[in-house]
Amino acid sequence: MTDRTLPAGATSLLRFATAGSVDDGKSTLVGRLLHDSKAVLADQLEAVEHASRSRGHDAPDLALLTDGLRAEREQGITIDVAYRYFATPRRRFILADTPGHVQYTRNMVTGASTAELAVVLVDARNGVVEQTRRHAAVAALLRVPHVVLAVNKMDLAGYAESVFAPIAEEFAAYAASLGIPEVTAVPISALAGDNVVTPSAHMDWYGGPTVLEHLETVPVVTDPTADPARFPVQYVIRPQSAAHPDYRGYAGRLASGVLRVGDPVTVLPSGRTSTVAAIDALGESVDVAWAPQSVTVRLADDLDVSRGDLIAPTAGPPPTTRDVEATVCHVADRPLRVGDRVLLKHTTRTVKALVKVLPSRLTLDDLSQHPSPGELAANDIGRVVLRTAEPLALDAYADSRSTGSFLLIDPADGTTLTAGMAGTAFAARAARPAADDDEGWDF
Repeated sequence: MTDRTLPAGATSLLRFATAGSVDDGKSTLVGRLLHDSKAVLADQLEAVEHASRSRGHDAPDLALLTDGLRAEREQGITIDVAYRYFATPRRRFILADTPGHVQYTRNMVTGASTAELAVVLVDARNGVVEQTRRHAAVAALLRVPHVVLAVNKMDLAGYAESVFAPIAEEFAAYAASLGIPEVTAVPISALAGDNVVTPSAHMDWYGGPTVLEHLETVPVVTDPTADPARFPVQYVIRPQSAAHPDYRGYAGRLASGVLRVGDPVTVLPSGRTSTVAAIDALGESVDVAWAPQSVTVRLADDLDVSRGDLIAPTAGPPPTTRDVEATVCHVADRPLRVGDRVLLKHTTRTVKALVKVLPSRLTLDDLSQHPSPGELAANDIGRVVLRTAEPLALDAYADSRSTGSFLLIDPADGTTLTAGMAGTAFAARAARPAADDDEGWDF
């Protein structure tokens, strides 16, 4: 790879999310990472120490570093996704501390949607529970490349290998059934700091990395040339000034791949073809752009291109379709039902859509498909068949997380209803019922 290299002395960035059941210690783990990696400012630590003393704690409650909402502090739980930034000499990090309660599982979809690694916590005393399996399924659904199993509260289990080993084995088997390629299991005590940043003196039977060591060394740098270029147009730039009378540029963020001057491209969904005549980045002309740069692309031909169109290589464009089959996680309190009219937002394009069929809902206990559920309630994961009013240039989510994902939106008030992943997420694909007659519908 020659087009994209890190400058000398630069550090890579890892986005990761934490997940687990209630009281497994997610916020404490994040607080311990921040505290022991020296990423906590003095006034922040002082505020946490003061709040901890007022609650009767002898030591700082590090969970308060991430539980920022007033309701979270009062109840001692995580409700919203808390994002935190910290850095070590080896790498920079953006972490998302996601809630553990079942009713907030949908928030994990938000936190894990851009994550390159998920840390799934379990309480060593309880082992793998239903919510653990739910979070593992969401991580697999969202194609999170790396998963860490953090078996927490080992101090309350006597730091025993006989407690850790069967939990790690059970989770690894479940993860394999989901298609997760690799799991790194680490025994920890977030409260005491064992194997979080520094190795534990109480578990000499464990020879693997600490949580931070794994976060610092897990491979995350990818070659953008490995993926086909996808450029959703966000804005058309036409200054129409005397200095630039003929300028027409298409601004946006390159979702994947690499674009070069001279590349033959196709504009979707129209299917019209042209060639990349120029690329502008930060006010200067460049020969090449790679994801996730924000650039302006100029084409050799005067085409009808507008916001929502997708520019892709002519040699490998995504298919266009009005029939969308996807796995979704429903995030709204209002159920999703057959016949619902929604807006489908895909990259920069928003189109009207109709829910045609709900083929199945995923049962997380055994990963079986419950056929024809009738509706999807909040936090449900299921299959959906949609019919859109206009064609979409949609990749399979397995091929592209950025251009294979979409949102379903309530057209009445703009509420986000559902997060969707185009294509088949798990091994068994639900059979699609025969399409209903479209007579009487607008599209």
